[in-house]
Amino acid sequence: MSLTLSITLSITLSITLSIPLSITMSLTLSITLSITQSITLSITMSLTLSITLYITMSLTLSITLFITLSITILMSGLAALDAKCSSRLGIMTVSYYLWTTFVAVVVGILMVTIIHPGGAAQKEDNEDSGKPIMSSADALLDLIRNMFPANLVQATFQQYRTRSIPIMKTPPPTVTAALMESTTRRVYIYGVQDDNGTDIQNFSLDLTPPPDIQMRTLPGTSDGMNVLGIVIFSATMGIMLGRMGPNGSALVNFCQSLNEAVLKIVAIVIWYFPFGIVFLVAGKILEMDDPSAMGKKLGFYAITVVMGLILHGLFILPAMYFFITKKSPIVYIRGILQALLISLATSSSSATLPITFKCLLENNHIDRRIIRFVLPVGATINMDGTALYEAVAAIFIAQVNNYELDFGQIITISITATAASIGAAGIPQAGLVTMVIVLTSVGLPTDDITLIIAVDWALDRFRTMVNVMGDALATGIMAHICRKDFVKEGEQVRNTLTWHHNACQTLNFPFKEVLFPLCTVN
Repeated sequence: MSLTLSITLSITLSITLSIPLSITMSLTLSITLSITQSITLSITMSLTLSITLYITMSLTLSITLFITLSITILMSGLAALDAKCSSRLGIMTVSYYLWTTFVAVVVGILMVTIIHPGGAAQKEDNEDSGKPIMSSADALLDLIRNMFPANLVQATFQQYRTRSIPIMKTPPPTVTAALMESTTRRVYIYGVQDDNGTDIQNFSLDLTPPPDIQMRTLPGTSDGMNVLGIVIFSATMGIMLGRMGPNGSALVNFCQSLNEAVLKIVAIVIWYFPFGIVFLVAGKILEMDDPSAMGKKLGFYAITVVMGLILHGLFILPAMYFFITKKSPIVYIRGILQALLISLATSSSSATLPITFKCLLENNHIDRRIIRFVLPVGATINMDGTALYEAVAAIFIAQVNNYELDFGQIITISITATAASIGAAGIPQAGLVTMVIVLTSVGLPTDDITLIIAVDWALDRFRTMVNVMGDALATGIMAHICRKDFVKEGEQVRNTLTWHHNACQTLNFPFKEVLFPLCTVN
């Protein structure tokens, strides 16, 4: 009865309400029904299998979409940008965007490591579990190997991973007996009577030292998608297609068409998301031993993300603008305040693009030609807030599962979060789609994305504000750096004279070099 009711209400919410509001209502519905179910009824096997079925279907569809989406976005996007990047403005713009995105990822990693919203890690359990600890050098070498996969098909389901195997050093047979006799010691333990006069039996123990065990590292593979290798290949292919010019346009057009088709499927999935979220969240709640403890962790997770966004958006980015341009970032941000409010309301950087263009042109007086290049590029590849959020979410999920990340996995998260944010579409909650890339790259369970869905709709609005602010500040910085490369609009017209000859030839002369009056010869 409760399952049927949840399905009916979820479909009704999806049709009648907006996506964020329907997701919120579905979350409330799933939590209420799961708590009621766990209190009043025993969880039957059929109910558990039903919930698991819908969870598996949703996650399978997400994994199927994300690899196609990431490949097509990187290939088509970088191919289209390569011609523009040949100029000084293009190279500096893309370099600045990549740098700020990486800084945002580092800020997120530091914040989630310091605050530790996923709870205290069970270090004792991790040490006693017998799992070999990989050195930083091996982790870094695995990272480099995964960047260049030998087989792209294999990269979709396997990745390189060094294995540590314990090996016991065994002496020759002739030496074993003598060695055992020389190393075995007999220890006598004597008992002492207590106050009641109880007799204690004396006994002895033969103690043998433990064998000499050494850990040997061997190359191997582990199950999981090699996302880093796929991203590197797609980015390289996109750059090469851009340099091929018209010869590569056929494949670029194919990638763009495939990308648009996948985005339409994603839009349908997002529309049906409130329906599936009932099963996702309800299944997670039923698996929890203490849902209240998980609620506290989610609260600390949301605080961590917001604090990281505030640190990056209100301190780091304005500080970079001030040190480069020597101008007040407060005055500049005041000019784009309308765009920031629109981004908070719409949760879409693409929808805010026309408002940001107008604010930069009319309020901050940025050159129109610079805005036309820097701003659309930023709306495509500059997702500082999304990158920070994905890094925090990945490490938070690892902390919840008591999974200790090594140095190489931290580097992998930073690289894949940067690359995944480039492929994130400028639509609401697009970070959830690319989040699978980051989790898969380090072997974290993708079904735990349902843990952060409850607060993602709110955090999405704040990270969109950071994305829009980063694009606007980058436009101001590029306008300052390249101010000598672009003559202000109207200045060239005022400083030149035109001489028409036979109505077929036009010559422009600066004022200071013209020694004759303006005339027209027929």
